[in-house]
Amino acid sequence: MERRRGHYLGTEVDGVWYRRYRKDGLFARGLGEYWLDGDLLRFRRYLTRTPLGIPLRRVRAVETGAWHSGRWVAGVRATKLVWEHDGKLLSSGFVFTRTASEAAEQARELQDHIARLH
Repeated sequence: MERRRGHYLGTEVDGVWYRRYRKDGLFARGLGEYWLDGDLLRFRRYLTRTPLGIPLRRVRAVETGAWHSGRWVAGVRATKLVWEHDGKLLSSGFVFTRTASEAAEQARELQDHIARLH
């Protein structure tokens, strides 16, 4: 997958919007670029060097929504990856596209990719 522009909205802990995960570079939100790198979803925020890496083998669900981590995405759909890390259930939110139909299609593609990894 080629690199595309996106927005990282943050990572919630145990589905609670006001509890954000603060380790491993997952606390800071921002614009950047994302891509698939083997079994990792990578996201590099602009003005940073090290990209975030979410192991797709640990992802339990892919969801979409209008809010994530206390942020409303102004009518755009956020894509949420629900995954396990450090014994916690995390939900990382991203905006990958501007339309709801494209977000739903991209969520299905991610689910298919994850299913092939399991």
